[in-house]
Amino acid sequence: MFADSAKIIIKSGKGGDGHVSFRREKYVPNGGPDGGDGGHGGDLIFQVDLGLNTLADFRHKRKYAAGNGEEGGKRNCHGKNGEDKIVKVPPGTIIRDAASNKVIADMSGENTRQIILRGGKGGLGNQHFATATMQAPKYAQPGQTGIELEVYLELKVIADVGLVGFPNVGKSTLLSRVSNARPKIANYHFTTLNPNLGVVDLDGAGGFVIADIPGLIEGASDGVGLGHAFLKHIERTKVMIHMVDAASVEGRDPIADIYAINKELEAYNPELLKKPQVIAANKVDAIYQESESAIPALKSEFEKNGMKVFPISAVSGQGLKELLYYVQELLSQVDEAPVVYEQEFFPEMIVAQEEAYTVEYNETDDVYVVEGPKIEKMLGYTNIDSEKGFLFFQKFLREQGILDALEEQGISEGDTVRMYGLEFDYYK
Repeated sequence: MFADSAKIIIKSGKGGDGHVSFRREKYVPNGGPDGGDGGHGGDLIFQVDLGLNTLADFRHKRKYAAGNGEEGGKRNCHGKNGEDKIVKVPPGTIIRDAASNKVIADMSGENTRQIILRGGKGGLGNQHFATATMQAPKYAQPGQTGIELEVYLELKVIADVGLVGFPNVGKSTLLSRVSNARPKIANYHFTTLNPNLGVVDLDGAGGFVIADIPGLIEGASDGVGLGHAFLKHIERTKVMIHMVDAASVEGRDPIADIYAINKELEAYNPELLKKPQVIAANKVDAIYQESESAIPALKSEFEKNGMKVFPISAVSGQGLKELLYYVQELLSQVDEAPVVYEQEFFPEMIVAQEEAYTVEYNETDDVYVVEGPKIEKMLGYTNIDSEKGFLFFQKFLREQGILDALEEQGISEGDTVRMYGLEFDYYK
């Protein structure tokens, strides 16, 4: 079965912690701090691999993680950076946040490599926190945590032309005849389970990529049959070829079939009907009496609306040249830029949300309590016992809006503020 979707968990690496150490040399009895910085965590990167055409590999492995950065060492040694993790996907893969379904990246067009999750920064060693009043700091900065995210991968085939029609109208036969594609062909419904791609080369004109979009039946947009799984592949196409059985070999009405498919396209995405459409009336080689032909009725019904009808035979090749050159002409009139989905979700915002803070008044203890991961981290590497360190921490509280939040809670000078076991009096 063709795999065109998958759900996986991705994670960037944690930054290594800064190191606490002091110089210990024979003739330097009171050496200063020499703790090195931690290494940066590895990035989680998605990269297009032209050799892939499905997402089948992701059915066997669900979690992909970059390496963590190493802790800093003695003698100002920098910790080793974590190894990046490269996840290879086929062109046309869209990466969405699983929770919100918003687009993180579209691996199409020129976007062949993108960092999806950045690794955490390495923490600074204690050498960075030495001051005139604190010459032997016994603390270092912890490394930033990595980001973990569940994402939904969706493959939307990249093709210039989409070939649509009910099962058994000859789409696979046409594709095999006009392109380099070699799809499996048989005389029964739902033979095609894959969106087959082929490249059409025309003498004296540019070629184009054509895709046979399978599984379209009435109710496809509601998930009936295989339609819901494959309608997505039409979204990137620029021109659509409606293929119908002009000989009504199976007793179908080709006019009703076109209206039915357009109804499904509109239900899935109304924008699809704005694409140029052309009708390929197939199986004219099976029409033995003029009265049996649906060609006049098709032309009367659709050509007045700008949908040109081409009588063809996918088996004998009749009419194919005229059809293909007309499709090439339509393509030359539409925007050449590939359909690429814009980014809607930014994973960096997860870190910002995680590092939010709360400011609450505790009536029992008569203190204002401030908590949050970012504050806890800052306290971990700020020496507030020194005047310089305390001023630095005050600046941090002001820039983060925490002092304003305390004012909104009604704090007054002399009131007590508590942060993770640390208490101090509030003064402007």
